[in-house]
Amino acid sequence: MTIFIAILTIGILVILHEMGHFFAAKKFGVKVEEFGIGLPPRLFGTKKGETIYSVNALPIGGFVRMEGEEKRSDDPRSFNKKPIWQRFVIVAAGVFVFWVIAVVIFTGLGATIGIPTAIDDNAENVQNPHVRLIGIANNSPATQAGLQLGDTIVSIEGQEITKVKDLQDLSKQYAGREAEIIVERGTETIQLSITPRENPPVGEGAMGISLTRAGLVRYPWYEAPFQAVGRTWNITLSIFDMFGVLFSGITGGEGLPAGTQVSGPVGVIDLLKNSLALGAASFLSFVAVISVYLAIFNTIPIPALDGGRMFFILLEAIRGKPLPEKLEQRAILISFLLLIPLIIWVTIGDLQRLF
Repeated sequence: MTIFIAILTIGILVILHEMGHFFAAKKFGVKVEEFGIGLPPRLFGTKKGETIYSVNALPIGGFVRMEGEEKRSDDPRSFNKKPIWQRFVIVAAGVFVFWVIAVVIFTGLGATIGIPTAIDDNAENVQNPHVRLIGIANNSPATQAGLQLGDTIVSIEGQEITKVKDLQDLSKQYAGREAEIIVERGTETIQLSITPRENPPVGEGAMGISLTRAGLVRYPWYEAPFQAVGRTWNITLSIFDMFGVLFSGITGGEGLPAGTQVSGPVGVIDLLKNSLALGAASFLSFVAVISVYLAIFNTIPIPALDGGRMFFILLEAIRGKPLPEKLEQRAILISFLLLIPLIIWVTIGDLQRLF
């Protein structure tokens, strides 16, 4: 059931993305030939007005097929006959929807059950404060005890843990002695035994773990939308910063930073499934973050993506005329053919990690 919900969530995000293209095209009078859920071959469809609304066999993604988008047309209602700014808005609308989704989710969470947020030990007015593992050193007491990334520390020897300092103090208190530690892992509560080190390596601590304190942060309903916009903006900036670090590492010959994992659709679905086990707030918050990632990914100027199409439109504005049609089509085809093996490679990596 959790896997089904995760797959359904990705499908909904893609459909909303395509709806952004669809409604923008309709707004500017572009003839929309088909709005499809999934990818061909078509299973069934119904025609309303001039548009076919279809459900297709491959349950990955969706599409909006407009007159004059793939092959230029002389129809005055075709995509290629519309002004440059309208075409740019139509393409960008689908990307913009992903950011809107994130803002809507964070607004709803902030005004109701709260947004899962990393907080310091002195933060107040926070619901469900807890301490979670975000890093585990190799060959450490935590590894030997069976602790895993994402575990929430509930207690040590019956003493409740709600702050990072609580855990640090208790790990020193029980250094060299075996202690019972209770953790929450998804929906499970697990009892383990751990022996903190008396003389740990520099930078690792007695248990060999990195911690964060988190809780649910709520806002008044009138403040929640502004907080949601700010949070979405900060996530966007942090993702761009991360991509910058990755790009500089690859181009500089250093490769990916240690511990970096690249995930594709299978990996994202697994992460969504795991976040669902942590509760509705964690799941929806992660969906919002994934939505921001999708927005940024779609701005990359790869011809097969929205970013590439926006790039072509900007080039047309600069040149004063469109690129040759065959050149655009070849660029889109070549980039699509290059993306396929990349997706397959990432998917194989996801499957190897999972199984």
